[in-house]
Formats: sequence, structure tokens, C-alpha cells
Amino acid sequence: MSDLVFYTNPMSRGRIVRWMLEEVGAPYRAEIVAYGPQMKGADYLAVNPMGKVPSLVHGDAVVTEAAAICAYLADAFPEAGLAPDPASAERGAYYRWLFFGAGPVEQAVTAKALGLVVPDDKRGMVGFGSLDLVLDTLEGQLAKNDYIAGRSFTAADIYVGAQIGWGMQFGTIDKRAVFERYVGNITSRPACVRARDIDDKLVAESQGQA
Repeated sequence: MSDLVFYTNPMSRGRIVRWMLEEVGAPYRAEIVAYGPQMKGADYLAVNPMGKVPSLVHGDAVVTEAAAICAYLADAFPEAGLAPDPASAERGAYYRWLFFGAGPVEQAVTAKALGLVVPDDKRGMVGFGSLDLVLDTLEGQLAKNDYIAGRSFTAADIYVGAQIGWGMQFGTIDKRAVFERYVGNITSRPACVRARDIDDKLVAESQGQA
């Protein structure tokens, strides 16, 4: 029995962590947490007091937030090669873009989805400034690199790539040629395909039971 326990819902950001776990290749047990009473119930709140997924339990460690889980797994399983060497310049880029995805990208896309408009004179108060600035910054990085942190695929690509892919799917991120090329490249990876198939099957099963 694996000591990696993954709490998720197939219609959540847990899909990012599922992809990461498939890339890592270590055995894990998935616990599907339903929205509503189960996710807000005492048993699950003992794991994540926010009452949301995903969460990861690894032995005595409890990690929440998808970007943090990706970073944790990359360090916990270095043999998977999903984080650059700590002594390399790419390690700095890896941290930079992983948390750019968890910060400015997430904030800017959420603001657009909610119809929130930051006044021009208040942009300095928000971490993303504007959605156009965020997307132009991403485009500039990906136009000169195959992967977000440089030459190699890392956990940062899983997190940032998933954000870009979902944004293009739901209309909160422009379908720029650079983004389409990048997302098409990384989501064709076998681990991503496996993870997507698992979660899509779970969604189909839940809808069949409805």
C-alpha cells in the first residue's frame, strides 16, 4: 500500500496533481472527495481546513495547494527529474515561473472569469497588474523556450501548462499560437494522457450515476 494519499475531485485543480503524480511514477492512492457535505465535513476538514481539493498526504506530511504539491513531489521524488538541479540557473527560473503561475496567472484569469476590472490607477495594488501584461510575459518566455523554465520539462510546466490550457478552453486566455504550440507539446506526454483518461472516466461515471 502506498503512503501517498491523494485527495481530489476529477472536476477540480486536482487534475493538475494527478498529472504530476503520473509523471512521478510512484504508487499512490486516490480518494475522491465529493463537493458539498463530504468536502466540508469534519473528516476531510481534518486534512484540509479550507475544505477544498487537492490535498496530498505523504507519511506525516500534509500538503495543500496544487502548486505547492507539485513542488513538494518534485523534491520528494528527485529521480523523476521534474525539478532542475538546485545549483543550476534553471532552478531559479523554475521557482519563478511555477509561482508566477500560482500568483499573477491565477489572479488575472480569475479576475477575468468574474468580470472584475482593475482601474488603471489601481493596477499597482494587485500582483498581476493586468491580464494582458501577464499573457505578454508568458508569451515572451515561451517564444524563446520549449519549456517554461528553459530547456527541460519540469513540474512548473505541469502547473503553468494546465493553467494556460484551461484558460484557452474556457475563454479566459487568448488562443495565441505560442500557447497552443506549448500546450499541445506538453499535454501529449504519456503521463498527461494517462491522468486525463483517469479523470475523464471518473467524470463520466459520476454523470452516469446522476
